[in-house]
Amino acid sequence: MDIIEAKKEHLHDLIPLFDGYRIFYNQESDFLGARDFLTDRLTKKESIIYLAYIEENPVGFIQLYPIFSSVSMEPMYILNDLFVDSSYRNIGVGGSLIQIAKNLCVEKNFKGMILETQTTNKLAQRLYEKVGFVKDENLHYFWNK
Repeated sequence: MDIIEAKKEHLHDLIPLFDGYRIFYNQESDFLGARDFLTDRLTKKESIIYLAYIEENPVGFIQLYPIFSSVSMEPMYILNDLFVDSSYRNIGVGGSLIQIAKNLCVEKNFKGMILETQTTNKLAQRLYEKVGFVKDENLHYFWNK
């Protein structure tokens, strides 16, 4: 498995995976919207995306957004997106992508990562706990315009 930091020239490999991720979360397929969204993130350097390949096939990605903790006064990442193509699940792709993100946190001396996943996504929850994430019991609130 090879994992690279995605750049604009990797959009052709990233878009189908990102679209699959959105479909997993009950969104309509939108290749053009995905292209525009990802182009903006990469061009404006608003996120870091790692892309996993097996035998030159793009099989998964992770997207991180930088944020800051006012309480600890340290930078950290939101692990916002993690997706592995269904044909390549349960062989370590997700764990490898998370390890690359952890390495980045160590390299940059960031506090760590925070994430949120669906309460029904037990497979993801098991993976996150297996690689060292700790579930907190804080309430989450969301305001939607």
